[in-house]
Amino acid sequence: MADTLPDTLGPLLRAARQRLTEAGVTDPALDARLIVEHFSGTTRTQAIADPGRKVGLDALAAIDAALERRISGEPVHRILGYREFHGLRLSLSPETLEPRPDTETLVEAVLPFVEATAERQGECRILDLGTGSGAIALALLSAVPGAIATGVDISQDALTTAMRNAGDLGLAGRFKALQSDWFEKVSGRYHVIAANPPYIPSGDIENLQDEVRDFDPRHALDGGVDGLSPYRIIAAEAAAFLDLKGRIAVEIGHTQRNEVTDIFSTAGYGLAGMFRDLGGNDRVLIFEHGF
Repeated sequence: MADTLPDTLGPLLRAARQRLTEAGVTDPALDARLIVEHFSGTTRTQAIADPGRKVGLDALAAIDAALERRISGEPVHRILGYREFHGLRLSLSPETLEPRPDTETLVEAVLPFVEATAERQGECRILDLGTGSGAIALALLSAVPGAIATGVDISQDALTTAMRNAGDLGLAGRFKALQSDWFEKVSGRYHVIAANPPYIPSGDIENLQDEVRDFDPRHALDGGVDGLSPYRIIAAEAAAFLDLKGRIAVEIGHTQRNEVTDIFSTAGYGLAGMFRDLGGNDRVLIFEHGF
């Protein structure tokens, strides 16, 4: 309980780490630090320079509750309510996938094309399908002042979160949220169509890590019987919304490169780039129409 936690910063951090360690949490030192800093309003520098700093009772109670949530299996960033992505702090909500470092691969993969298009044409129009927290679109807007983006999601909760993130980052003027089932309500043409679609086969959902299965929204994970349903939709319908020399960039599961390439090839696209994540796994494919 909260009254068992020390009320000074240094000992509090050690006690929090010990509690998570004893519970078998994977990265107890990092999670303890994130929780203590967030709910006490302190920084790592303060913990080092002023370990005797007093922490109030309300903060201790919040830290205690957060530690118990973490021990019960809730991901630390769900508890904090935000996640860092490509240098941006993004708020999360129950209907948004927690953006992960693997998806930064997609941003880096398509960024040179976005920059070149904006420089050549004065703007680069981006369509982010299944935008969730807005991670992909907002990272690209943050990096390229000439870019504008429409974030599409079937969930109004996700779109509300994405718009809040755009506002917090000063990007709301270049970001539009659209509630749509894939391309259903989309109009116009875009230089880049980007997506981190659901790509887990329906039958594999129960085998995912508890933190993913129990806390990420199911509709953001489930890619149909073989995990490829969203790619079929994108490949079949994107041409009507893609600029003549535009690109489609999709994140994939690490075993799906050949299948996804075949789906787009059949629809008339050629593979313009393949990118691996930091773990060396196939992660992002970029396609161009009419290769």
